[in-house]
This record gives sequence, C-alpha cells and structure tokens, in this order.
Amino acid sequence: MVNIKTKLDHEPMMMREVLCEVLKDLADRNEKIVVLDSDLAASSGITPFAKAHPGRFINCGIAEANMAGVSAGLSAVGMVPFAHSFGCFASRKTCDQVFLSGCYAKLNLRIIGTDPGVLASYNGGTHMPFEDMSVLRGLAGITLVEPSDSVMLKALINDLADLYGVYYIRLQRKNAFGIYQEGTKFEIGRGMTLREGKDVTLIASGIMVAQALIAADLLQDQGLSARVVDLFTWKPADKDMIVSCAKETGAIVTCENHNIFGGLGSAVCEVLAQHTPVPVEMVGIHDEFGQVGSEDYLRGRYRLNAVDIAAAAIRANGRRSN
Repeated sequence: MVNIKTKLDHEPMMMREVLCEVLKDLADRNEKIVVLDSDLAASSGITPFAKAHPGRFINCGIAEANMAGVSAGLSAVGMVPFAHSFGCFASRKTCDQVFLSGCYAKLNLRIIGTDPGVLASYNGGTHMPFEDMSVLRGLAGITLVEPSDSVMLKALINDLADLYGVYYIRLQRKNAFGIYQEGTKFEIGRGMTLREGKDVTLIASGIMVAQALIAADLLQDQGLSARVVDLFTWKPADKDMIVSCAKETGAIVTCENHNIFGGLGSAVCEVLAQHTPVPVEMVGIHDEFGQVGSEDYLRGRYRLNAVDIAAAAIRANGRRSN
C-alpha cells in the first residue's frame, strides 16, 4: 500500500500549470520534445512553453484531426509530440487519425485531453466528454491514463517522454486534490492501493479518487471496511490487482467521471467476467449527455459524490453476502 497525504486539500498549482512546467523542463533537456495545440494555449496553460520554445510549439488551429496527423508526421521524423485539446475534441475529432496515423502506423503520439466529464462545467453538454476514454479504448495498442494529482502527472509525463507508443492522457486543468506524497513512484499499467479494506473495493480514477477516499471514511463509520484503489491506467487495466481485490474483498465499486458504458467500469468487469466474477456496482454517468453547471452541481446531478459511492458499496456488499 502506498503512502498518501493525510489530509485532502486542493493543490496550490493547477494541473495545467504543472503540465506546462514539466514539458518546459523536458524540452530544455530533450530537443526532440514538441508541443502542439488546437488554438487553446491559454486554456491549456501552455503559453509559457510557447514563449520558451517557440520553434517547438505548433498551433494547429481549430483542426484537431489535422493536429493528430501533424503529430504523427513529427513522430515519423524522430520528434516526441505532445498534442492538446479539450477531451471532447481530442477523442471524438481525432479518432480516425489516431487509429490510422498513430496506432496502425505504430508511431509515437501523446494526446492530452483536458476538462474530462463534469470538469467541462459551464462549457456544457457539447464540450462535456463522458465518452472520450470509450471512444479510444477500442483502438489496438493505445494506452489510456488519467492522472489523479500533480505528483502523478509530473511522474507520468516524465515517463512518457522516454516511452514509445500511442498514449491518451485524460487531464483535469484546474486544482486537483493532493493524494500522493512527493517522490511516489508510478508504473503505467499498475494500480495503486491507497487504503486497505476487507469488505469491498472502491476502484476509482481521476477526480473520483478523492471521493472514494472520503467514501471509505463514511463506510468505516457504518462498520464496513473499504479498500481504495487508484486504477489510473484504464488500458491496459491492472488485471492482477483487479482479480486480487475481487478475491480478497468479494465486491467491487467502480468510480468514474465518465459514461459507465465502455469506461472504467466496463474495463474492470471485462477482467472479472473472465477470472473472478463478483458483485459490481458502477458509479458514473449512466448513458446521459452533459449540461451546464458548476462541478459541485454536476457531481450531485450525476451522483458522483462520496455519499453515492458509499451507498453503492453497501449495495455491493449486500449482494456479496447474499
């Protein structure tokens, strides 16, 4: 079990600021790092990178599919591209290019999709990607990750600079809840156990990790012991950890800021169905579109809060007992 912070507080730096800082540092040390954007440099916080490395920043305009193709071309000549757009555009508008020019061609792409799920907030339903991970999860060879806080983000971006393949990074732009201690080590494809428990496992990702930790406290007050796992890699999912949690706790709750169809819950259930079937409850978006509102309002509207996770855990544990 990994050591985590004892108190959940919003981090002082926005995730987009951390992203820019890490990319600037990487570019200082590696002349092959290049950043592409779809006319969203201010939103992505990448403007300082553009000023520091103007020759390695490309604004592709509002043409996300073309941006994916340009990224593939840069990869083909040895560059290491990081391309950003809002998650709705980084997935839906780039899918065919990521398939053909990235996965099928076996090139080296990193697509960063920001404002996932309810984090799109006041941008509303058209810009609220509840399906970005499911759109891309079916592409052969792609890796999907969702950093939970800035410590994980820094570690993963540094790792991705040296890895080869096609990666989608699902990223909140603003201040995350701090989960991990500085210096924590992460491995893509391996989950992180944040809290031990014996009655049910809460498997969460992104903004839902903090909610799962709060839910575990609520459940403890009700006499249930909940394990909490951060499954930040949606593909390839950590099969060994999922199976181990199922065998040891007998019930699972998946927690995602995403449609339950094709998302984290689906990925977990695919493993369980093949290896260790147990009761599963899914906390996430139940096949709906987004709408305008604050993050707090939307989490309540779509039942993405700690109380909803706790209620799902009680249901799952009851099914296990039966």
